[in-house]
Amino acid sequence: MRFSVSVPNFGDFADPEAVAVLAQAVEHAGWDALFVWDHMVHEKRPVREIADPWILLTAAAMVTSRIRLGTMITPVARRRPQKLAREVTTLDRLTGGRMVLGVGLGEPVDNEYGAFGEPTSQRVLAERLDEGLAVLDRLWSGERTTYEGKHLTVRDVTFRPTPVQRPRVPIWVGGRWPNLPPMRRAARWDGAIPMMSGAWQAEPPPLDEVTAAGKFLQAARAEAGLEDEPFDFVVGGSSPDGAWPVVQQLAEAGVTWWDERMPFGELLDNADAIRRRVDQGPPTLS
Repeated sequence: MRFSVSVPNFGDFADPEAVAVLAQAVEHAGWDALFVWDHMVHEKRPVREIADPWILLTAAAMVTSRIRLGTMITPVARRRPQKLAREVTTLDRLTGGRMVLGVGLGEPVDNEYGAFGEPTSQRVLAERLDEGLAVLDRLWSGERTTYEGKHLTVRDVTFRPTPVQRPRVPIWVGGRWPNLPPMRRAARWDGAIPMMSGAWQAEPPPLDEVTAAGKFLQAARAEAGLEDEPFDFVVGGSSPDGAWPVVQQLAEAGVTWWDERMPFGELLDNADAIRRRVDQGPPTLS
C-alpha cells in the first residue's frame, strides 16, 4: 500500500509557497503523494481565499523529485478538456511522469456550476464528465483526433507533446459510495476514490463498505475485460502516528492507497495542523 496526503486549495493552502513547503515535508517524511482539491467557490459564506490547483501543483513539482502529485478531485464538466489536457501534460513532463488526475462531478454543484451560469443537472454533468474523459484520453494519445459528442467536439486535432506516462496520466474517479454509477465509471479508468461513511469527519471507512466497494469494482473491471490491467483503489481519513493494524485490513480488502485527510472543521485548511501529522510519517503495520 502507498500513502498520500490531501489538502484543500483554500485557507493556508491558497498560498503556493505553503503548498511547496508542505510538499517537501511530505516527500521527506516518506509519504508517496500529495493531492490538492480543485474548487472555484467552496462556500459562499464565509468567503474563502482560493488558489488555482495547477499553480499549487507547479509549486510542489519544482521542489520535489519522488512523490506523485495531482488533484482530488477536478470537476471535468466545468473544464475545457483541451485546456485541461495541456495543463496535465505540461505538469507530467515537468515532474518526469508523476501526475495523477483525480476526477468527478464536483460539489457543491450550486457553487461550482450554478453560480457561473453552468448547468447543474447531475445527468448533464455526468454526460459532460464522460465526454471530457474520452477527449482527454484521445488527445493524450498524440494521434490525430476527431470526436463528436453531445456536448463536446474535436475536429482533426493532434496534441503534442504527449504526457510522459503512457498510455496516459492515470485517471482516478471519485464518487460517493454506495452510489454505483461513479464506481462503474471508475472501473473503466485507472482508479477509484469512493467517499464512504464518516468521510466528513475523516474517520477510517468501515471495513464492510471497503470490502463491498472492492468487490464491486473488481467485478466491473472483469466485465469490462480490464481485470488484468493496473488499478488503484483509494480510501482515506485520519490515521494515528506509528503502528496501525487497520492498514493490513484495508490492503487485504484491495485498497492500494491510504489518503491522509483532516476532518471538516477549523483544522481542515490549517497548515500547521497538517504539517504535524505529515512530519510523523505514514502509518505502519508494526
